[in-house]
Amino acid sequence: MVLLDYKPSTFQSPLTVEQWVYAYWVSRCIYVVAKLGIADLLKDGSQHCDALAAATNTHSDSLYRVLRALAALGIFAERQPRCFELTPLADCLQSNVPNSIHNEAIMRGEEHYYKSWGNLMHSVQTGESAFEDLYGMDLFQYNKQNPVAAEIFHQGVASIAKEAHIPQLSAYDFSSITKLVDVGGGTGSFLAAILEANPTMTGVLFDLPEVIDETKNSPETASVSDRCQLIGGSFFEAIPSGGDAYLLKHVIHNWDDEQAIAILKCCYQAMKEQGRLLVIECIISPGNEFSWTKFGDVNMLAMCSGGRERTEAQYKDLFESSGFKLSKVCPTEWDFSIIEGVKIVNNGVVPW
Repeated sequence: MVLLDYKPSTFQSPLTVEQWVYAYWVSRCIYVVAKLGIADLLKDGSQHCDALAAATNTHSDSLYRVLRALAALGIFAERQPRCFELTPLADCLQSNVPNSIHNEAIMRGEEHYYKSWGNLMHSVQTGESAFEDLYGMDLFQYNKQNPVAAEIFHQGVASIAKEAHIPQLSAYDFSSITKLVDVGGGTGSFLAAILEANPTMTGVLFDLPEVIDETKNSPETASVSDRCQLIGGSFFEAIPSGGDAYLLKHVIHNWDDEQAIAILKCCYQAMKEQGRLLVIECIISPGNEFSWTKFGDVNMLAMCSGGRERTEAQYKDLFESSGFKLSKVCPTEWDFSIIEGVKIVNNGVVPW
């Protein structure tokens, strides 16, 4: 999720607002070329639009018009008539390059995602998920019933997560952890990165059984398989015990306060007395300070029933309601922060 560093001081012209009104024109064009894999087709050099259309089973002139529009923004370049090539801005739309946003662009542009944003007014008027209003179920249920959508979602989320690995690894000292339990850790790419950087640490990857089944055949954790246990289950029911640190990366923002506290309480009950809680989320900045997290919060409003981004004070309240004291917040180079909580122990009495 490589986001531009906008500053409110640049938002002075009415033309700027008008450009934002039309911004979805750009995002839809980017989705189309990502879905068609155009950047991958251009990795070896310039190609004529007719060849690109033949390779993607599309209408040549219509594809040309989309590529011409993106080229006007520096995404691709038309050096010869109807022939396009990659540019530095288009490189990230390739599927197998560092910092690729290929999967992310597809995930954000899929019909069920895009329609939910189109239904944002419903959320504002009712407080309900725009997605659920359209599809009669939440996003996670939808993914269970639609394997293709689920795969696109998991690839998109994994793409965002991988981009953030380096800044998150450098923002927090994981070296004192003996056993780390990654709760809702998906394919385990971040846990594997932590284990690779800390060779004496062991880990537990915990996620839904169907996610764990897929991960068993995934290369993500292969390099640390001798130190990484894979366990399937629900974090609303029971979480593997015995860890001295429990990690929840991009998990809590999917849930309302009641459900978030339930997840954190399960972590509390599973961890050792001197255990640490590590929550990685975006924190909403105060006042009018610009942050993409504020728009990410609107995304949660549209896509998830009860999901939201939170302020530091709101995370403090969640922690205290589930038996933790918020001990520190470690910002990263991105909007993500690592929020550390320590377990409150009162003579063996559970503090709620």
